[in-house]
Amino acid sequence: MSVVHQLSSGWLLDHLSFINKISYELHQHHEPCCSKNEPTSVHLDSLHKDSVFSFGASPAFIASSSKPENDDGGNREMSMQKYVFRSELFDVTKPYITSAIHKECQQSNEKEDLANDVKKEASISIKRKKRKRCVVFNQGELDAMEYHTKIRGLILDGSSQLIQEGLKSGFLHPLSEKCDKCSKPVTLPLDTCSLSELCEMAKHVPSLNEMELQTLQLMEDDISVTEQDLFSRIVENNSSFTKMITLMGQKYLLPPKSSFLLSDISCIYPLLNCRKTYDVIVIDPPWQNKSVKRSNRYSYLSPLQIKQIPIPKLAAPNCLVVTWVTNRQKHLRFVKEELYPSWSVEIVAEWHWVKITSSGEFVFPIDSPHKKPYEVLVLGRVRERTALLLSRNAEVKELSIPDHKLIVSVPCMLHSHKPPLAEVLKDYIKPEGEYLELFARNLQPGWTSWGNEVLKFQHMDYFVALESRS
Repeated sequence: MSVVHQLSSGWLLDHLSFINKISYELHQHHEPCCSKNEPTSVHLDSLHKDSVFSFGASPAFIASSSKPENDDGGNREMSMQKYVFRSELFDVTKPYITSAIHKECQQSNEKEDLANDVKKEASISIKRKKRKRCVVFNQGELDAMEYHTKIRGLILDGSSQLIQEGLKSGFLHPLSEKCDKCSKPVTLPLDTCSLSELCEMAKHVPSLNEMELQTLQLMEDDISVTEQDLFSRIVENNSSFTKMITLMGQKYLLPPKSSFLLSDISCIYPLLNCRKTYDVIVIDPPWQNKSVKRSNRYSYLSPLQIKQIPIPKLAAPNCLVVTWVTNRQKHLRFVKEELYPSWSVEIVAEWHWVKITSSGEFVFPIDSPHKKPYEVLVLGRVRERTALLLSRNAEVKELSIPDHKLIVSVPCMLHSHKPPLAEVLKDYIKPEGEYLELFARNLQPGWTSWGNEVLKFQHMDYFVALESRS
């Protein structure tokens, strides 16, 4: 279970535990003489960077097991290889910015401002146009401060209760000096296979007609798959054990009972063509901001592009829509005032994800003017405009979702690896329903995941192989 403690204020989550409770077990076939074979996997190897624009040729991705040709498997043994997520990726022992450092920065900034003011005062006698510098906040900053003032007490009180429970149970623990000195830098995969670039390449793949756009199920038997299959269909692992795919030399683990579509926003139609609607849709949009524009690290979408996501066509009646929002009030207002109304989504609650260290400190000072230790989740229900009033009195029993809940957890060091919501939402959603995550970067059992980096955190380098067993 990812829920360590549950109180009236919310939940304390163990994100790492949630990942590792997934049965990341690969079935391996090998010869009795203990010859070393590759684990059963799906290979998508033959798409090379120097031939990426030759799509539409003969089948280029071959899905296969390690069983040799003309072998009935009768003389082969099978063992199990289990994988767990790298625990050091959740080893957040110290705040990213401490309160003491924050104060020093403030004092330093004040001194710098004072020095600048003196210089500017001196220049006034020469150029009357210049004035003494004063701190003037723009409207966005004023809105952010007003919002923070409203929720500050909620964040402090609720998270304090959950953190105290975590310390009592031993899940959270005070940071010792010895442990602090022994911390080592974490090495991350080089990400040599850019999934978002692959999605750009996929636009050169000739489109299949609608009748051919069926889901692709990864089976144990050998199958051949073209590039069109990968980029134009939902890929499903309906088995009860993990499968591995190799894409441009990079290996990815697919958990059991999971499915995904690797594409960008321009190729989302396979989700619509499968004629399935979803009871829960979680959305983590790539919000546009100045730092993203400057860094050019990853793509972003404009508000208009986000608005064009066909949520009404993907959503089942009374579908729960959960949207992750940054701390920019511009984005929060957009979701509440434009995005959800355009999708016929009625806002029912606003939650917060509070990020802490393993010793229970906020990762950023609570009153930092730049980075806050929390993010917002806006929860809403899809309503038909004409039946909005009737739905509130419908015979279908719909459990009310409480407002102002907190999700407190130690964040993953990987950028935008959000905590799991399945267990905190289970009391408010339909059992055995259909669940969809948009702009996902990892897979979950029982969920369909979509995005142009949907396999990113399934990369083998994020996992550690345990000792295999027969």
